[in-house]
Amino acid sequence: MTDVVTQDTGAEGAEEPAALTDGIHLVVDALKLNGVENIYGVVGIPITDLARLAQASGIRYIGFRHESDAAHAAAAAGFLTQRPGICLTVSAPGFLNGLVGLANATTNCFPMVQISGSSERHIVDLQRGDYEEMDQLSAAKQFAKAAFRVSRAEDIGRGIARSIRTAISGRPGGVYLDIPAAVLGEIIDAEKGAASLWELVDPAPRQLPEPAAVDRAIDLLAGAERPLIVLGKGAAYARADESIREFVESTGIPYVPMSMAKGLLPDDHPQSAATSRSLALKRADVVMLVGARLNWLLGHGDAPQWNPNARFVQVDIAANEMDSNQPIAAPLVGDIGSVMDALVERSKPGRISAPAQWREEIAAKSEQNVARMAKRLQDAKTAHPMKFLGALQAVRDVLGDNPRAYVVNEGANALDLTRNTIGMKVPRHRLDSGTWGVMGIGMGYAIATAVETGEPVVAIEGDSAFGFSGMEIEVICRYNLPVVTVVLNNSGVYRGDEASPNGDPAPTYLRARHDLMIEAFGGKGYRATTPDEVAAALREALAAGVPALIDCVIDPADGTESGNISHLNPKGLTAKR
Repeated sequence: MTDVVTQDTGAEGAEEPAALTDGIHLVVDALKLNGVENIYGVVGIPITDLARLAQASGIRYIGFRHESDAAHAAAAAGFLTQRPGICLTVSAPGFLNGLVGLANATTNCFPMVQISGSSERHIVDLQRGDYEEMDQLSAAKQFAKAAFRVSRAEDIGRGIARSIRTAISGRPGGVYLDIPAAVLGEIIDAEKGAASLWELVDPAPRQLPEPAAVDRAIDLLAGAERPLIVLGKGAAYARADESIREFVESTGIPYVPMSMAKGLLPDDHPQSAATSRSLALKRADVVMLVGARLNWLLGHGDAPQWNPNARFVQVDIAANEMDSNQPIAAPLVGDIGSVMDALVERSKPGRISAPAQWREEIAAKSEQNVARMAKRLQDAKTAHPMKFLGALQAVRDVLGDNPRAYVVNEGANALDLTRNTIGMKVPRHRLDSGTWGVMGIGMGYAIATAVETGEPVVAIEGDSAFGFSGMEIEVICRYNLPVVTVVLNNSGVYRGDEASPNGDPAPTYLRARHDLMIEAFGGKGYRATTPDEVAAALREALAAGVPALIDCVIDPADGTESGNISHLNPKGLTAKR
C-alpha cells in the first residue's frame, strides 16, 4: 500500500514521479503481512491516521474508551489465538495506561504487542519539554518481556517482525514497540519500503524435551503412592488437549485444574480433584505441574497447603522457571504439546497407574464436598434478598444450555464463587483475573473474546470489579457485540453493609443501577432480584445475541472480605480512639 506523490517539473520527457510511502503505511503493511486481523486501541496524537488506515486496509480496529482496557483485550486475544494481540496507544499517559495491560499479559504469559506513538527523540532526550514528553522505552523495559524502538521508517518491518516473534516464542509475553511521531510521518521510496518488510517463518517452533528427562518423570510418577497432576492456563494456551487427556486417562492420575485450565477435561470428569483440592494438595507425594507455576496461587508449594515431602515434576518451556519455589525433581523443559506427546508415547504400555486407594480417597472427599455445596446452593435458591449463590446457579443452569458461550469472570466473591459454582466442559472458554488477580480485565477480555471467536460471551462481574472498566459497555454496544454482562451487585467492595463512623459512605460502599448504564448506550438492561429473574433475563439476552447487562441485586451482607484470600490483608488494630 503506497501513496504516489506526483511532482510537476514542467519539462517534457521528465521522469515518471517516484512512488512514495510513509511510516504509517509501512506499519499497516507489516501487520497485514504477518496475519494481524484485529487491533485494539484508543486514537489520538500521533496514531489516529494509523488506525484509520488500518481500518481502510481491512484490519478490524476496535476503539476503546481507556487504553488499559484495550491492552487487556489484546492480551486476551493473544491467549485465545496463540498470536500476539495488538494494542495501539498514544504517547505518554496513553502509553502508561496501556502498560498496565502489557505488564499483566507478561505476568500471565499471554502474547501481545503494544505499539505506541511517542514524542520527538531529539527533544525528549534533552528534556526540552515536548508534547507528552516521556522516555517510554525505558519505562516499558521493566514491565514487558522486551521493548524496542524504531528510529527510521526503513526499520519498521524489522521492528514489527521482531516484536511479534519475541511475544510468541518461548514463554509468551508482552512486547512494547515505540514508534516516534517523526518515524510514522517519514516519507521514503515505496520500493525500498516494501523491501524492508517480511513475513515471519515459524515464529514459535516446537521445543522437544530430552528423552532422559521424560523417562525420569515417568519413573517418578510410576513410583508414587499418591500422584497428582496440576493443569495451569499454560496447558490451555498450548492447545495440547488430546495428549493431555490421553495421559490423564491412561495413567488414572487425579488432576486439579487451575481456573483458566477448567474445561481441558470436563469439570465433572471422574478423575477431577477440583472439589477436593485441599486434600489432594496436602496428601500428594508426587505432583506434575503442566503449564502451572508454584506461585502464590499454589501457596508456593509450601506446607501446610502441600505435603512437605512432595516431589515435583514440572512441564514448562522456560528452564529458568524450575526451582523457583521448590526443588524440581524431574524438570521437563519444552513446549507443552511436545512434552505431553512424549509422555504419552514413552509411558506405554501401562508404565504409570495411579493406585486405586488414592483415587478412591479423592473421589470420597469430592463426593462429600459436592454434597455440602449442593446444600448451600439449595438454601440460596429461596433466600431473600438474593445471595451470590442463588444468582450464580441460575447463570450456571442457563450456560448449561448454551455450551458455546464463553465466560469472563472477575471480582473477589464474584470470582471465587463463580469458579466453584459454574463448571466448564470446553477448553479455553473461561477467562479470569489470572496470576495477578487484577481487577479491570472484564470488559476488555469480553470484547476481545467476542471479536476473536464470534461466539456469545457472558461476563460475570462483581460490582466493584465492573467499575474499573464499565465504560467499555459503550464499546460493546457500538460494535454490537454478543456480550451479556452479569453484575453481581451487593453494593460494595466485598460487601455493602459496612457502617460508617461519619456522614460519608463506608470505604467499601458502592451504589449503582448498572442496567440503566447500558440503556444509555443503546443496549438492553435488566434488573433481577431473584434467581428466576436472573435466568429469564440471561436466556432472553443470549437468544437475542445483542449487548445486554443484568444488574443482579445481591444481599449487601453477602460476601466476605477479599473473597478467599483475606489472609493476605494486614491485620490492623481496630481499637476505638
